Amino acid sequence: MHQAHPKLEFISPAFNGSILKITQRSLPILLKFRLKRWLPAGISRIDAVNVETLAELYHQFQTGKIRLLLAFRHCQVDDPLCGLYLLSRVPQVARRKGIALQSPIHSHFIYERGMPLWAGAWLGWLFSRLGGIPIHRGKPFDWTAIKMVRKLLIDGDLPMALAPEGATNGYSEIVSPLEPGAAQLGFWCVEDLLKANRSEQVYIVPIGIQYGYVKPQWSRLDWLLRQLEADCGLLARNSKRGKEHELKKIYAQRLFCLGEYLITEMEQFYRRFYHQNLPSDPRSAGSNLTTRLHQLLDVALRVGEEYFGLQSKGTIIERCRRLEEAGWTYIYREDISDLKALSPLHRGLADWVAQEANLRMLHMRLVESFVAVTESYLQENLSFERLAETALLIFDVLARIKTRKMPRRPRLGWRWARITVGEAISVSDRWHVYQSSRQAAKQAVADLTQDLHIALEKMISKS
Repeated sequence: MHQAHPKLEFISPAFNGSILKITQRSLPILLKFRLKRWLPAGISRIDAVNVETLAELYHQFQTGKIRLLLAFRHCQVDDPLCGLYLLSRVPQVARRKGIALQSPIHSHFIYERGMPLWAGAWLGWLFSRLGGIPIHRGKPFDWTAIKMVRKLLIDGDLPMALAPEGATNGYSEIVSPLEPGAAQLGFWCVEDLLKANRSEQVYIVPIGIQYGYVKPQWSRLDWLLRQLEADCGLLARNSKRGKEHELKKIYAQRLFCLGEYLITEMEQFYRRFYHQNLPSDPRSAGSNLTTRLHQLLDVALRVGEEYFGLQSKGTIIERCRRLEEAGWTYIYREDISDLKALSPLHRGLADWVAQEANLRMLHMRLVESFVAVTESYLQENLSFERLAETALLIFDVLARIKTRKMPRRPRLGWRWARITVGEAISVSDRWHVYQSSRQAAKQAVADLTQDLHIALEKMISKS
């Protein structure tokens, strides 16, 4: 993204059953082995829970009784592969339960338009053939995508899947604040069905995803921490040996020291080079690490917002989305019909703007990596999983600072994944409240979003 490009075109869904079959048959390899630097993989076992509920919902969908949205958790980049695995299990469970289903058992899905930009154009091609619909997250309304989604919601041969968290947070046991899009699409689906004089009921089914390690590899975690300490210029320590409860405390302390050092350095960086108003010694003011981190995230976003002329309002996630969209408008130029026709001067200026926009967007990427980090996450439960997740988030931040390439996350051992199908939430039952007034509609969307958040949280095992 260091040059100006033509405007981003909409990638139309073009579902292809043969491509789906090939992808499903490739799942054992895709889940276990890293085929792309940004894909951790290394998943040796997946447990699918309550699949029979999903089989029955698909039966009702295929017999014309309901329209269905699948609301997946999105904590890691592996989630789409796990979602594909879950859907591939539905036919087997259906046969065992005597539920009649037609092939294919799949879903359309909404994905973020930027994914093919950093992962490669091949991903846009693949997602299109798997029934994906790209959406600009930062636009107030991406009408092209929304119209396509609404059409498929009432007329498509497949349900619709989406991730209401909007982006990964790196933590299996923390559900990020949900965006209202899933709830709003559900109500729009009810509205469109009523306008068409159709009687189908609309449901959203929450689907939880959680990851863990088959066997804690303390030596691998120690190796990663030593690498992070060396990258920060700290004295690398070696603490591979000891009883497990002792190792947990030692590694937690090392992570705390790393986090505090990194925050302190970034505070100095933004204070000195971006002239941001941060305390010269926040520790003396009594600020804890979480408070300082949130102040730092706010400052990092302001650096981008000031450049793009954006207001600093809304949640951190909302601000990230606005910054992302603003950056894209500087890089993918909708105001220039033919970049090749530009004079060398104007092409150079366009590239200059694109480079600056890309740099400003990096501040937002740092914020995305740290948005869910809290001190309490480790204090509540010193598990290997939580220690590893926190260490990997610090790795992501340092990797973004050190290089422009997508970070190649290190493996810390074979992992398991658990996918849990929750109880379906009726959107149709809430319609009478939604349609009563504009204020009631807003509140109905908020309430449904909150209920969906609670349902996803309940599926997290913290043992």
